[in-house]
Amino acid sequence: MKIKRTNLNSLQMTRSTYVYYLTMLGLLLGNCTGALAQQHKPQKPNIIYILMDDLGIGDLGVYYQNRRKAEQNRNHPYMQTPNIDGLAVSGAQLNQGYVNAPVCVASRASLLLGASQGQTKVRDNQFDKALDSNYNLANTLKEAGYTTAAIGKWGLQGKGNVWPAHPRKIGFDYYYGYIRHSDGHEHYPKEGKYRGSKEVYDNFTNVTPGLDKCYTGDLWTARAKQWIIAYSQANPTDKPFFMYLAYDTPHAVTELPTQAYPAGAGLKGGLQWLGKPGEMINTASGEIDSWIAPEYAQATWDHDNNPSTAEQPWPNVYKRYATSVKRIDDQVGDILQLLKDLGIADNTLLIFTSDNGPSKESYLKEEYSPEFFRGYGAFDGIKRDLWEGGVRAPFLVQWPNRIKPGTVINDPMMASDWLATFLEAAGYTIPAHVDGTSLMPVLTGTGKKETSKVYVEYAQNQRTPDYADFEPARRNRLRQQMQSVRIGDHMGVRYDIQSPSDPFEIYNVVLDPQQRTNLASNPAYKALQEQMQRKVTQMRRPDKDAPRPYDSVYVAAEAVTGRKKGRLESKLYHTDESWVSSGNGLKALKTKRIKSLNSASLPYALHASYVVKGYIDVPADGTYVFNFQSNGKAVFKLHDILVIDADYAYKGEAIQEEIRLKAGLHPFRFYYRPASSNSRFSLTYSDQHGQTKEIK
Repeated sequence: MKIKRTNLNSLQMTRSTYVYYLTMLGLLLGNCTGALAQQHKPQKPNIIYILMDDLGIGDLGVYYQNRRKAEQNRNHPYMQTPNIDGLAVSGAQLNQGYVNAPVCVASRASLLLGASQGQTKVRDNQFDKALDSNYNLANTLKEAGYTTAAIGKWGLQGKGNVWPAHPRKIGFDYYYGYIRHSDGHEHYPKEGKYRGSKEVYDNFTNVTPGLDKCYTGDLWTARAKQWIIAYSQANPTDKPFFMYLAYDTPHAVTELPTQAYPAGAGLKGGLQWLGKPGEMINTASGEIDSWIAPEYAQATWDHDNNPSTAEQPWPNVYKRYATSVKRIDDQVGDILQLLKDLGIADNTLLIFTSDNGPSKESYLKEEYSPEFFRGYGAFDGIKRDLWEGGVRAPFLVQWPNRIKPGTVINDPMMASDWLATFLEAAGYTIPAHVDGTSLMPVLTGTGKKETSKVYVEYAQNQRTPDYADFEPARRNRLRQQMQSVRIGDHMGVRYDIQSPSDPFEIYNVVLDPQQRTNLASNPAYKALQEQMQRKVTQMRRPDKDAPRPYDSVYVAAEAVTGRKKGRLESKLYHTDESWVSSGNGLKALKTKRIKSLNSASLPYALHASYVVKGYIDVPADGTYVFNFQSNGKAVFKLHDILVIDADYAYKGEAIQEEIRLKAGLHPFRFYYRPASSNSRFSLTYSDQHGQTKEIK
């Protein structure tokens, strides 16, 4: 980002203009304090986000394994997850949910930021890179009155020993878990049987020396339970909490627990935090990496698909994986029972999901393949693929106070939608910079949901596995640079991209979830192909640390009819948050037309926020430079591209951003929050000839 200083003295608003607008706004606010203030705010829910590591959508009963069981085909081994399946009965099952990337670090970064992979600084396989310094799940919910805790795997702290994005530094009040990405590949941190000992941190203190025989899945669960118990008993129900509970299982190494799951569940049963060095949890005894679930220990299968031959035992690595998944199911059931025991289940919004598709890794001598249980479900693709099996994820949601039991949701959505969803659930507005949209309308059956932006970009130099389950055309397919975008029921996918003009393969993923029929060659889909080509230019920014072959493409213009040139639409909202609000879900106090985008047209008033929409008419293809400076805060977007982000930690410095634009009309949205009666801003753009223009 280029920094340029600008003198704002020439931007003073006339006194008469200010007095007029302040008087008008005072009258309006006297009768109406905005949509949020008008409504009776319900009690804020507790929020628990349970995130698994490399758990495939097909690994769960409710998404695929129950279907395999019903087949009664001895050649198709299956697993059972009754507690997790129960969430679909008591709450909502989202059937077309996507993660933002097919690998953990990028997927988690987008989740925490509410941003797509086209607009984050953590992309591809940038393990341990610091999470963007911006509004996120933790610091926004903290402002909304939540106490925040993160437990489990992190991997977004930053390099070196400073860890600028340690959970405690970006909004979490408490942290317990693995800071480093690779530590999560060993599930006994002290013993380190397969990959060496690792470090578990309690806030900033390494506590591994006291973690004898602690299987991490059990450790995270017991610590989460103890934190919830202590918090709930010490705080009234009107003080909600948010917990980000990020497991490192069933990710390889495919290790086993020490023993059977403790009897019972919840407050008095199940996993318990003992807190004694060497005896930290109640399963920290016995032999590490030893216990296989009885239902899988003696399991056999028709390995050759021939009933006349004797069945063979499941290979050990699959007994291990199934035990790990069963352990996860027990842990989820334990937490659900705890919420009931504490009397907080009804007003707790709980999400169960995974970070990407299933893996083919075990880190053992015996290799693991998701083919055995078909962890990719009805789809093709695994972790690191942009086929549906790599980016479709289970999303099961329970909130008894607001979500009807048995709700089935078939709207496409992304993990980056949860930040907006949680803030709306808490009665707060959505920061303007985020890409996600609130899922509250579809979860609760009230209101109208905006269309989620389903977009993924990723690069990796390996290949899609040549599994017999997969379509022949994509077996052993080279990945390299990949990109996908969904429009309606259709997903466009590009692999091994060589140039920006490479065509998308097009699949109707509703009627054809395995993506068997590529519609791209059908003349009827020519317009959709062109739309996808345009769309992907309008929702991302290049990043120097993750170069793409399409970085140099010009952002496509829009065909607009009936536009009145030189007329911008301005909407005034009442907001209380510190961030610049998107205005989504709010009722505007005032809508008017303005001739140009300047300080005089958007005057200060207490709690005033503005959203201005219009078009920039670009005369010729070229690189355009946008310059902004203000003593207020603002966000500027072209299409869905975040061009100017002068919100989080913005101190009034000049911002200069370059963007390549095609000739034509480009829709913009300018979000502005004046800080005081002296607030003013300057937003201009210039072409390649250096000619500066106002936005009109």
